[in-house]
Amino acid sequence: MRQIWKSFRALYFASLMMLIGSGLLSTYLALRLAADQVDGLWVGALMAANYVGLALGGKVGHRLIGRVGHIRAYATCAGIVGAAVLGHGLIDYLPAWIVLRMIVGLGMMCQYMVIESWLNEQASPRQRGTVFSGYMIASYLGLVLGQLILVVHPQLGPELLMLVALCFTLCLVPVAMTRSIHPAPMRPAPLEPLFFMRRVPQSLTTVLSAGLIIGSFYGLAPLYAAQQGLSTEHVGLFMATCIGAGLLVQGPLGKLSDRYDRAWLIRGAAGLLLLAGLPLAIFPSMPIEAVFVMGFLASLLQFSLYPLAVAFSNDHVEGERRVSLTAMLLMTYGVGASIGPLVAGVLMKQFGSNMLYAFVCLTALMLVLRVRPKAVTNLHQVQDAPLHHVAMPDSSASSPLVVALDPRVDEQVVQDQMQNPNEPGYVAPVEAEPVAESPERVVPSGEGVVRPVAVVDEVSAVVSADAARDVGVDRPL
Repeated sequence: MRQIWKSFRALYFASLMMLIGSGLLSTYLALRLAADQVDGLWVGALMAANYVGLALGGKVGHRLIGRVGHIRAYATCAGIVGAAVLGHGLIDYLPAWIVLRMIVGLGMMCQYMVIESWLNEQASPRQRGTVFSGYMIASYLGLVLGQLILVVHPQLGPELLMLVALCFTLCLVPVAMTRSIHPAPMRPAPLEPLFFMRRVPQSLTTVLSAGLIIGSFYGLAPLYAAQQGLSTEHVGLFMATCIGAGLLVQGPLGKLSDRYDRAWLIRGAAGLLLLAGLPLAIFPSMPIEAVFVMGFLASLLQFSLYPLAVAFSNDHVEGERRVSLTAMLLMTYGVGASIGPLVAGVLMKQFGSNMLYAFVCLTALMLVLRVRPKAVTNLHQVQDAPLHHVAMPDSSASSPLVVALDPRVDEQVVQDQMQNPNEPGYVAPVEAEPVAESPERVVPSGEGVVRPVAVVDEVSAVVSADAARDVGVDRPL
């Protein structure tokens, strides 16, 4: 682990600074509008615009990276995001803020794509799980630290926007200073929506619901906490507590997911979320201690839905389709995260701040009714289904290229499906010598069956000729 940290600390630091800035910006904008007594609809619209930008950034990022290379694309987007952040302090016109928020989301998605493709290029197949875990920890830690800044500096002045811009400036340094060659250019993962709607409808429903809930949470939970009478520093502490719950739950969730039926776990998590969020939804105001406790419990459960849905869907999709599956899941999540803040914002405007958790409870109830474990026939459960649960970041902290880091997905499949042979400077991958498989081991699955898994070591490296000419050296990051 120490060697991995030493090899990837620059990229982890870049991710950490990006998420500190992103987390602080989301909460700052919500609190700033609450202080100006702007209704929740505008707050929800800002978060929806951010997710629309993230969705658009997936398309723009591939083209930009393929055109100018990874380092130039990252530097360009970091500069644009920093300028857009400072633009919030220069303009008080709310429709302009929506445009700026969309630009921030678009630029951050391009930055995610550069970091994730670089991590995948540098990591060997045996390291991908550990590298992926480090990336997850850096992302969640950044979101938590962004909230804790408000505890230290509760004044909602322009200096917080300067601090966000400072984070996006600092995240540029380790990438701009690297001496390693660019990763290979990637093209968008293929989408097969009709196939996945037929094959994994309950997983897609869960991912959509997770997007509705978590998108609303990131955008409107600071407004909810402020309207509950919490001070700025207490709002920051509340958000840090809830986001920290998302990190804490991943370990126990993985053990449960590997031991029990994942469809029942999804339904159970949704049912418990309904119960945990009900007091926050019913009572217009609650003591601060109750807000923290119930918010923490609700967050433990709401941040469980997306990883469970990803693991459940991977059990029923063949290996060669898992790149497309990840793209489909992220798109579905983005749709939900764009709609959720708008709907919840309207409800909060009409009926009060507690409608945020009323919306969460309603979505959880829909999930309880929609996910039917007895309807899972296992007819399409594949023999080589990944058996271990892997904590997955949502699209607020990842890009479509995160599939390349997922240790459950065969690296060669990623290269075959996402490498673009039409890109300038493309170099065909060199076929590696076949590696003998080790003896099979038997691992129990989360669906109650036992299947053999062959442990195969793979190494593949594809580099861009144009990028190599740009940098000229090939030392590690």
